[in-house]
Amino acid sequence: MENKMNSITISFVLLFCFSSSLVRTQSDSCSSRLKVSNLIPFDTTTFHCISAWNAQGFILRYAQTGQNLWSFILSAPDPNSYISIGFSSNGNMDGSSAMAGWTTPTGGSGIAKQYYLGGKSSSQCPPDQGNLQLVPNKTVVVSQSSQLYLAFQIDASQPKSHLIYAVGPQGTVPSSSYYLPTHQSQTSTSINYATGVATSAGSGFSTKRWHGLLTILGWGLLMPVGIIMARYFKHYDPLWFYSHISIQGVGFVLGLAGIIAGFSLDDNGVSNVDTHKAIGYCILVGGILQVMAFLIRPDKSSKIRRYWNWYHHYVGRGAIVLAVANIFLGISIAHESGSWTVAYVICLIILVICNIVLEVKKYLAKDDDL
Repeated sequence: MENKMNSITISFVLLFCFSSSLVRTQSDSCSSRLKVSNLIPFDTTTFHCISAWNAQGFILRYAQTGQNLWSFILSAPDPNSYISIGFSSNGNMDGSSAMAGWTTPTGGSGIAKQYYLGGKSSSQCPPDQGNLQLVPNKTVVVSQSSQLYLAFQIDASQPKSHLIYAVGPQGTVPSSSYYLPTHQSQTSTSINYATGVATSAGSGFSTKRWHGLLTILGWGLLMPVGIIMARYFKHYDPLWFYSHISIQGVGFVLGLAGIIAGFSLDDNGVSNVDTHKAIGYCILVGGILQVMAFLIRPDKSSKIRRYWNWYHHYVGRGAIVLAVANIFLGISIAHESGSWTVAYVICLIILVICNIVLEVKKYLAKDDDL
């Protein structure tokens, strides 16, 4: 009986080892040849190969196969959903274009679509849109040995170097409208096409977030604090004046740095971005006018000092109101999490409360003087 049990155990161990070996031989890797090369509608013999996303088993093969012609093959264990690769100029999903591929639950025929990634929801990523110039009749999805292959060619002098990978929720494929279900996982890398070296994009702040953070700190927080210093602390002369120009100066520099960071963002096709830009330029002009106002400030005894005060006060306050509105618009355009809005609203509430308390205190002090 004991010998029989040992034999059964050995058989299970051998079966497990054989199954594991079979799975390994079926999976794709850069050390193995491309098993579906005969099903790909272009030459695949001279491709670079990288392990694009180890956690999901994504393998990317690519090559420049002609003048302004690039070929890509993305493979991954078939998740019974879609796999996708996006091309971004800055590592952000929003504003990028992507290719996604999957097989139908019945029949196993492959479907590939280009998508414009306008946001994080399915409705903001419409199919058959995007900036990739696909070569006709060169896109295919192949499923073989539980491995999914997405192959396509694009017409480009140089593809964007930031690549975004995503995999759909297990067992869920796009419906007949072809809108993608929200991905279950995604990552981004930066690739040097010449060397085939890919590096992780990391979890640090993106240029988009630096743009938002700097403008919020500069235009949306420090500038209002500078106005509070000028209005309510003039009895601490000349401390209020130096505090006012110092805070406003730092706020202007941070806001300007945020605007410069915004110049590098890829905003092609992003909704409301033109309005956001136009308001931003108005704010910048207002800030520059305030700097000029400081440089040409007339003496207190001058007859035109009153008009200068009107100009300085109302242009500055108008720029702040525009800045606050544009910050909320920018957060909406960037599709940032609600924590950004909540954090800024809390800061604004604190500023408003401080302003009310100081305004009441100033009013009461005026009555005491009477």
